[in-house]
Amino acid sequence: MTSALSLGPDETGTPWLGDPQHRSFLRADALRQLLFFRPSLRVDGGFDLLDHDGSPLPDAPQELHTTTRMVHSYAIGKAAGAAGCDAMIDAGMTFLREQHHDPRHGGYVWSVPRGDQAGDDRKLAYGHVFVLLAAASAQKIGHPDAPALLRDASAVLDQRFWEEGPGLFADEFTRDWQPFSDYRGMNANMHGVEALLTAYEATGEEIYLTRAGRILDFFLSRMAPARDWRIPEHYTADWQVDPAYQGDPMFRPAGTTPGHSLEFARLVLQHWDLAGRPDSGAPDRAARLVDRALADAWLPEGGLAYTLDDSGAVAVRNRYWWPVTEAIGALAALQKIAPSDAREGWYRRLWRFADAHLVDHAKGGWIPELDAEGKPAATQFQGKPDLYHALQATLFPLDRGLSRHEPRLADPLPI
Repeated sequence: MTSALSLGPDETGTPWLGDPQHRSFLRADALRQLLFFRPSLRVDGGFDLLDHDGSPLPDAPQELHTTTRMVHSYAIGKAAGAAGCDAMIDAGMTFLREQHHDPRHGGYVWSVPRGDQAGDDRKLAYGHVFVLLAAASAQKIGHPDAPALLRDASAVLDQRFWEEGPGLFADEFTRDWQPFSDYRGMNANMHGVEALLTAYEATGEEIYLTRAGRILDFFLSRMAPARDWRIPEHYTADWQVDPAYQGDPMFRPAGTTPGHSLEFARLVLQHWDLAGRPDSGAPDRAARLVDRALADAWLPEGGLAYTLDDSGAVAVRNRYWWPVTEAIGALAALQKIAPSDAREGWYRRLWRFADAHLVDHAKGGWIPELDAEGKPAATQFQGKPDLYHALQATLFPLDRGLSRHEPRLADPLPI
């Protein structure tokens, strides 16, 4: 089923980023997402995972990235002018402080116990960078608890995870900060860039921008160009590529993940914009990442394959929603600075696929996974995950800029 609202005109004359019909579609979908996920808020202040119809999934554990992404999502929703976001933000901020935070050892545990489900008290860089993101996004909208959370998350990341030599984040520790593996990974560092840039926007402190730049330099100036613009995911303790590594199929699949290249493309443009748009080659790197990921991963039946093997051939064909949302965000960013008919075509193709197969027009939210026939599947995800990826795909194209995102949902912004 496609949307009752038009995605945009079929003719090629008007770019969709500036088209009133398309902008109305984006605003409407953003508001529907924010509305769909409000029932996830529990009476105890935590967040339920939601089934495909929006009903709570009983006793599902609450993981740190869920809590933090809800705070971030409703904070950017509030910044965009959506009503009714405060209760979600307040609850998430309180849950971070009172449930995820470890008062004995410091830092934030990955998940808290609930019902018959045991908690997971590991301390993961992936989770901690999202704490920083939530705190920074909350500070940008003036939440009173945000400065303290931002200071604490920054201190933990600095003291426990940041490795000054390579200029990258280490990955994982036990609750009392004992290393239990020598794994190093791209994913936590990529989201670290996202959090550091948002923290820079919230505070103006240069260390956040500098550290984001160091991470980007390693992955996009050293790793990607040497591998035909595909970025290795997994590394050893001394940051050598570990091509044989295979871990959690959701967070650490083998091979390379084109969706992460698309995220990195948008983030390197955000950094370039915040740094004053220097003559650094960042737009070219972003374009190369996007072009390679789309060429590698777009499937004949539509959608993007999840992973590639070392040769660049499709390894895992599973079609998830989030690579499509990240492709939309990256293409929107490129179109704002270097519009082209080819990128306009890709932007429209991705949105048409999303509208026809991923946006749940009947029940709300986005369908996270498709089977080979294009029907909803549940091999990797339980219910509908949080709205973080899909909400950003609707909000970021509405904004005229590449950074300091504040699109307005009530009134269209000129592009």
